Amino acid sequence: MLPLHGKIVAITGASGGIGEATARLLAQRGAAVVLAARRSERIDAVAHDIREEGGRAATCVVDVTRAEDLQRLVATTIDRYGRIDVLVNNAGIAPISPLADFDTASWSAMIDVNLRGMLHGVAAALPVFREQGSGHLVSIVSVAGLYGASPAMAVYAATKNAVRTVHEGLRTESTDGVVRTTAISPGYTRTDLANSMTDPHIRERIRKNMDAVSIPPAAVARAVAFAIEQPDDVEIGEINVRPTAQA
Repeated sequence: MLPLHGKIVAITGASGGIGEATARLLAQRGAAVVLAARRSERIDAVAHDIREEGGRAATCVVDVTRAEDLQRLVATTIDRYGRIDVLVNNAGIAPISPLADFDTASWSAMIDVNLRGMLHGVAAALPVFREQGSGHLVSIVSVAGLYGASPAMAVYAATKNAVRTVHEGLRTESTDGVVRTTAISPGYTRTDLANSMTDPHIRERIRKNMDAVSIPPAAVARAVAFAIEQPDDVEIGEINVRPTAQA
């Protein structure tokens, strides 16, 4: 039997990068997946591929800045598969810039997607997890949230560190064994995250770093699978996944 046979997993930001890789890997390991993102044509194509390979996959168009969209994602997952075992909060953006640029619109966007989007997922899934008697919240964070912020990354790092703090708070409130939490922090990963960076010089610098030192999205997906595959009495609270050569 496949290691994730019977697991039902919803994944935000599943139209590419880490989210797509996670959906494909979990489906290969036996999970039924619901892919959520704003780009319907992309998640539909990925779900089609999964089904063509014998897996189970559905889709739901979601903007994580809208609380009602996360509620609909959870409801869609339950309607399709009868329950939701895992919610993977993966959607994120990084329009980074120096604080002195006063790009307040980008600051708000990162707070809305990276932090508030994750909180919308908590609000949608947690009541269902408690009603079911089990559930697992996994969030893709970033090594940027582990240390002092690098130049131009102060607000981005702050949102990611805030997600880690929320995870720790939820963990301390969930010692009854019902809800598990896992925060996964990738380093440089070959995704299109740089596309959300509005400063052309910073975008080019990040892309060069990714070209020189990065890991494939599948490496992060394997960390997600590892956390989910643990028995119910084992919680993998945090995993850092970075290129061996990353400083």
